[in-house]
Amino acid sequence: MFALNKSPFIRYLLQRWSGRSNLGLQGMMSLIAESTTVLLSSWKSRIEKEGGVAEIKIDEGMRSFSGDVISRACFGSNYSKGAEIFLRLRALQEAMSKKSLSIGIPGMRYMPTKKNREAWALEKDVRNLILEIVKERKETAHEKDLLQMVLESAENSNLGQDAMDQFIVDNCKNIYLAGYETAAVSATWCLMLLAANKEWQDRVRAEVLEVCGSAGCIPDADMLRKMKLLNMVIHESLRLYPPVAVVSREAFKEMKFGDITVPKGLNVWTMVLTLHTDPEVWGPDAYRFNPDRFAKGITGACKLPHLYMPFGVGPRVCLGQNLAIAELKILIALVLSQFSFSLSPNYIHSPALRLVIEPERGVELLIKML
Repeated sequence: MFALNKSPFIRYLLQRWSGRSNLGLQGMMSLIAESTTVLLSSWKSRIEKEGGVAEIKIDEGMRSFSGDVISRACFGSNYSKGAEIFLRLRALQEAMSKKSLSIGIPGMRYMPTKKNREAWALEKDVRNLILEIVKERKETAHEKDLLQMVLESAENSNLGQDAMDQFIVDNCKNIYLAGYETAAVSATWCLMLLAANKEWQDRVRAEVLEVCGSAGCIPDADMLRKMKLLNMVIHESLRLYPPVAVVSREAFKEMKFGDITVPKGLNVWTMVLTLHTDPEVWGPDAYRFNPDRFAKGITGACKLPHLYMPFGVGPRVCLGQNLAIAELKILIALVLSQFSFSLSPNYIHSPALRLVIEPERGVELLIKML
């Protein structure tokens, strides 16, 4: 579904964009803070209306926040249409995840089953929406965003029109996976864990207020580097609920690992969550939330630190991981400086293994202003 073979291009694209765009590192941090402020303002309104404490299902809020960030970065002034594209991609992801983790029958993906027809219709919608934005962009002034970088690279290629359109559509899908869904689901799990562990919520809040100086202060890059407890909590959250559920690799030639022979063409799946919760690697408390394990960084957290791979590993590592981490730090710092929260009695813990690990029934928190 997603053209992951374009990953080297996207990596180059992000480097080029951050260098020339007025949305470089500092610009992206300002954009993230702006999107966070919009989200938290909606929380404040609900809390005031509901008498000081509001029960909020945070999942959609996290997706709206993350989608707003990546829509503005990718589509510039067309960000509202970009948000519509992400809603379709979200539905497409759900449809494809139901199929991708099941045992397939050769040729089944070409059969007009109900699930296939649903996925095909969503693919068509996504493609049409992206190409509609492209058409509008070509008729107006150029913008310094990721879409413009994709368009310039496509136009400078020797691709025919159909191949050029597919190139643009595939890379917009890649940007969605790299910078949107992983950040949204990671933020949801991190807030859930802080809600369930009041001691850590209080400790990280104290650190944020000490570093930033006041509630609601938007942290800069230097402030974020000083928030060691926040960094530990994020790492532990990503360990227990990694956004990437499965790392898949295809053997391009026959390989041997000890007594195991891997034939050419075989797909090898690695279950990240299994590696992240192995007691032989992480200790007897491997299934417990314990951010202190990261007090000395990733290398000191376990016996085999290379097995910590919340965003994948190697040259195919998630392209949006740095953006996702920045989003998490700014979002959680601002939430903690202005709100306290706990799990709602209606919360039902239900992690679901799809293309990402997400709460199937959502995360409901009781939130109040400090």
